[in-house]
Amino acid sequence: MYTKTIDFSRFSSIKVGVCIEVLMLERDDVIPKNRMIIGHANNLLVSANPPPLMMLSKDFSFMELEDNTLTIGCATPTGKILSFAKKNDLAGFEFVAKLPGSLGGMVAMNAGVKAYEVFNILEAVKIDGVWVSKENIEYGYRFAKLGGIATEVRFKVKRGFDPALLQELKDVRSNQPKTPSAGSAFKNPEGDYAGRLIEEVGLKGASKGAMQWSEVHANFLVNNGGGTFEEAKYLIDLAKEKIFNRFGVKLEEEVQLI
Repeated sequence: MYTKTIDFSRFSSIKVGVCIEVLMLERDDVIPKNRMIIGHANNLLVSANPPPLMMLSKDFSFMELEDNTLTIGCATPTGKILSFAKKNDLAGFEFVAKLPGSLGGMVAMNAGVKAYEVFNILEAVKIDGVWVSKENIEYGYRFAKLGGIATEVRFKVKRGFDPALLQELKDVRSNQPKTPSAGSAFKNPEGDYAGRLIEEVGLKGASKGAMQWSEVHANFLVNNGGGTFEEAKYLIDLAKEKIFNRFGVKLEEEVQLI
């Protein structure tokens, strides 16, 4: 293992944060118990004082296809996974298109698009060095209780990559803003949409400093340049307060604040 200084104002997808020393894990390292694991920082809002952090190094960026079993390291970028699935005609990975980050982040939050989620297609996750079948992992809409550090994921695959489905799912995500963001700020409450609620309380387009609820999609908190953690948290807390006061709905963050 080794340490690396990461500037989260450049590294994170929302371009918010400061320079922080992160521990990089290599194969066969003993995983520390006193650090928080992060991925490619695509759903993170990092403060100036986060807990001690660690990441998987490039040792965990790999894909191995043997017969009908595909094993992927959790540091593997989603774009690389999609390209591999297209090249090898593997069905079920079409939804990965336009999902940013790495496989580890996808698994930790059961990422997906509409009904397509990563836990629908995976078979087992290697957690703290032990393979755990998905039947023994509690997971659901945008969460998975892994109980440890995921380093690899195993899939049973079948042939038949679907270009039409790929395009359909790309179109679903075409209304997302191009301005730096951390993806959806809130999970959709049951039977409703967080973006609709944010619009209803008049916050679509509202800003604090350089941070803003997007005018393109209200559930995206965007950074117009130089935004801070404090500005972002102000807008998140404001949306939660206004929506609870008006609708009695407690919004839950999809973006992680650390």
